[in-house]
Amino acid sequence: MSKQTKDAFNEERDNLNELVLKYSNKISKRFLNLDTQVYQDGALDSRTKEMMGLVASLVLRCDDCIKYHLIQCRNKGVANQELEEILSIALIVGGSITIPHIRRAVSFWDGIQ
Repeated sequence: MSKQTKDAFNEERDNLNELVLKYSNKISKRFLNLDTQVYQDGALDSRTKEMMGLVASLVLRCDDCIKYHLIQCRNKGVANQELEEILSIALIVGGSITIPHIRRAVSFWDGIQ
C-alpha cells in the first residue's frame, strides 16, 4: 500500500476545494467559511480545537478529515504522546470500528514527521 504524502494530500485537497467553490452557491461557501472560522483561537486555542477535530473525524471515520487534522496537529506541535491519547479517546468513543482508521492515521502521522 502506498503512503500518501502530506504535500500530495494538500495539493489534491486544494484542487478539489477550488473545483467545489466553482460550483458552490452562497450557502455552501458560507458553510466552508464557518468551518475555517470555528478552528480559530477563541476560548479554546486552535491547537486544542484541531485535536478535537481529529477525534471527531476518527469517530465519524472520515479519512480525508483525519489526514487534514493530522497535518494541522503536526503543524501546531502535537507530540507523539499526545497523539496516543487522542487516538485512545477516539477508540473509546468510537469503538473498535475506528481501528482501521486509527491504523491509517498512525501510518500517515509517521509519514509526516
